[in-house]
Amino acid sequence: MDSTLQQKKTPYLMLAILFVGAFVSFLNNSLLNVALPSMMTDLNIKDYSTIQWLATGYMLVSGVLIPASAFLLTRFSNRRLFITSLAIFTLGTALAAYAPNFSVLLTGRLVQAAGSSVMGPLLMNVMLISFPREKRGTAMGVFGLVMITAPAIGPTLSGYIVENYDWRLLFEMILPLAVISLVLAIWKLENVMEQNKNAKLDYFSVVLSSIGFGGLLYGFSSASSDGWTDTIVLTTLIVGAIALIAFIVRQLKMAEPLLDLRVYKYPMFALGSVIAIVNAVAMFSGMILTPAYVQNVRGISPLDSGLMMLPGAIVMGIMSPITGKLFDKFGPRILGVTGLVVTAISTYMLANLQIDSSHAYIILVYTLRMFGMSMVMMPIMTNGLNQLPTRLNPHGTAVNNTAQQVSGSIGTAVLVTIMNSVTKTEAQSLVAGVDPTTFTAASKALLTQKALLAGIQYSFYVALGINIVALILALFVKRVDTSKESVRQLDQQKNNPTKEVAH
Repeated sequence: MDSTLQQKKTPYLMLAILFVGAFVSFLNNSLLNVALPSMMTDLNIKDYSTIQWLATGYMLVSGVLIPASAFLLTRFSNRRLFITSLAIFTLGTALAAYAPNFSVLLTGRLVQAAGSSVMGPLLMNVMLISFPREKRGTAMGVFGLVMITAPAIGPTLSGYIVENYDWRLLFEMILPLAVISLVLAIWKLENVMEQNKNAKLDYFSVVLSSIGFGGLLYGFSSASSDGWTDTIVLTTLIVGAIALIAFIVRQLKMAEPLLDLRVYKYPMFALGSVIAIVNAVAMFSGMILTPAYVQNVRGISPLDSGLMMLPGAIVMGIMSPITGKLFDKFGPRILGVTGLVVTAISTYMLANLQIDSSHAYIILVYTLRMFGMSMVMMPIMTNGLNQLPTRLNPHGTAVNNTAQQVSGSIGTAVLVTIMNSVTKTEAQSLVAGVDPTTFTAASKALLTQKALLAGIQYSFYVALGINIVALILALFVKRVDTSKESVRQLDQQKNNPTKEVAH
């Protein structure tokens, strides 16, 4: 890193501006999930798969653009990039808030996604630049507070607004926050990141990554509802996989790749990335399976189910900066192993939920699981990023963000498919053992609940197995040396990844 950048005081005001923008962006990611049925009625949409594009389209645009964030962060100043991204996001929010029809609303959501996709990687890179490596844990813990809390409170907030107000308020309340953040950014934002104005964009890599990541995200997100044998699902998955393989091969051959996958030559980054991917599968699946149990097995309303999940989100948010400080003091292994043990125990408890489990028990176990997960993600990721030379920070954050988004989508699709499959088999088994003359509407509803419960329990056991894999991997994590001499040598070794890894 440039010595002048090292000597600058930590830009707390600038970080606060970035935090507001990132918080609004992350909150927006999960804000519509609960509101879709109400929007469907208001906009006179007959098919749920159509309204679902408000969520799916947002995810696809984000997933396609995040890999390009490494180039954008390298080529443009953080001030210019943030102001441009936030301006695009604000425009999309205004379009969505006052959309006269579904087409304009969907356009607004896609524009929002285009603006927000770079905000997370941008904030993370500014924090990596602004804090010395030995204090990054605390800084990244605060970043985790935004990254985890915002999407976690989205469904609860959305449920409350939809139940009491019009769905347009979901966008109208975000709009002033985005405008204020944009004005503050124009007024106070400074440049702290190095630029490479000669960086070239490889357009073919952009096309391959768009088809690859877009195809996989769409295919896996559609598989849980349309089925794995659906022609469109199979086609998008196959095309996406072929494009992704071609993208990876091309990146490894290029001197200046769009996404430098050589970051995986650094062992602690590679191990941390794999653990984060496995943990993302377990976390996202839990956030789908638990509401499915609460709403469909127990018959609890979406708003009340969101409120039941809220303590877990709050605990995770509170723990994130605490975990960051603990990471700086004790390192990643003890936190990762402890967190994954707690997560495994609570996942086992969720796998044993019954048809009459109390509200208090559900809240306690889910909150315990969120507590465990709060100790894993940021410490493991930060330790891995600490092993990268500064020039590879944009690529490291882009790789992590992309991998987690894709793995979360894949994991959710696979576990939902398992849940549906077991539910169907269990329903057939239960019906076969019932006397048709005594089969009433009430008994049919009870059998449906029992079958779904069996599917959810089985899926949680699969998630437990995934958790145990992450726990075993965490045992091999080592704390990266963040001494000034080690960092200086790492940053001086510019273009020899083999020597850097050996160091």
